[in-house]
Amino acid sequence: MIELNKVTFAYPDGENILADVGFSIQPGERVVLLGANGCGKSTLLKLINGLLTPTSGEIRFHGQPLTAAALRRREFVQRFRAEVGMVFQQPDAMLFNATVAEEIAYGPQRLDMPEVDDLVRRWARRMQLEKYLDSPPYQLSGGEKQRLCLACVLAVQPKLLLLDEPTANLDPRSTGWLVDFLLDQNNLTTLVTTQNLSLAAELGRRAIILGEHGTLLYDGSLKQVLSDTDLLWQANLAHTHRHRHADGTEHRHVHVHEDWS
Repeated sequence: MIELNKVTFAYPDGENILADVGFSIQPGERVVLLGANGCGKSTLLKLINGLLTPTSGEIRFHGQPLTAAALRRREFVQRFRAEVGMVFQQPDAMLFNATVAEEIAYGPQRLDMPEVDDLVRRWARRMQLEKYLDSPPYQLSGGEKQRLCLACVLAVQPKLLLLDEPTANLDPRSTGWLVDFLLDQNNLTTLVTTQNLSLAAELGRRAIILGEHGTLLYDGSLKQVLSDTDLLWQANLAHTHRHRHADGTEHRHVHVHEDWS
C-alpha cells in the first residue's frame, strides 16, 4: 500500500528531520510509530499523506510514486485522498467549517460521494456528536474535537488511517473507546504515532521506532521490542536513574515510560 525508500526530509537551510527512512505497509497491517518528541514522527505522517515532499528518496502509493506532480493529476489525487486519511495531533489544525455537519460533509463532497447527508448523520452518531451537528466546532471540548476530526476522515471511508498522537486530547474513557473502535475496523490499515508504550500494545503488533535524529532504529514485533529496554533507552522512550539501598549502596536501572499523559 505504502512504500518508503531512503526518505530524507529537511526544511530549507535546516538539519535533517528524517534520514534514509525505509519501510513498507501492507493492507490490513496495524503499525505503531514510536519515538521521542522531535524525532520526526509527525513529519513522517505528513510525508505519507502527501502534505510534504521528501528532500530525497521516494514514497510510493500502490507502486506509483507519490510526488507533487502526481498529486496534481485528478485521477491520482482523488484515489489517494479517498484511500489515505490523517488525523492531526492538534484538532484545530483540521477544523475550518462553520458547523460540525459541514466539517463531516466536506471530504465526501469534495470526492463526489453519494448520500452525503446520510454519511454525516451516521458518523456523527458513531462519534457521539449528533447533538452538535449545527454547532460551530470551536465550541467543542478537546476530546469532542478529536472525535470530530476522526469522523471527518472516516466519512470518506479511507483504507489507510494515519493517526498522530490520537489520545493527546482524550480522557481515559474516550481513550478506551478509541482503542475499541479501531480494533473493530477489520478492513482498515493504521499507522499510529504515540509515546505511550502501554497504549502502543493495544494499537498494533508491529512497531517502527525512530531515533532522535530521524533515523530508523527498529522495524519488527512490538511485543518483542517492549522488553528491549536498551533499545527503548536509545530511542529516548526509557530513562535511567539511581536507586539507593538502605545499606548505602547505589545502582542504576533502566525504566520504561509506560504513560506520558
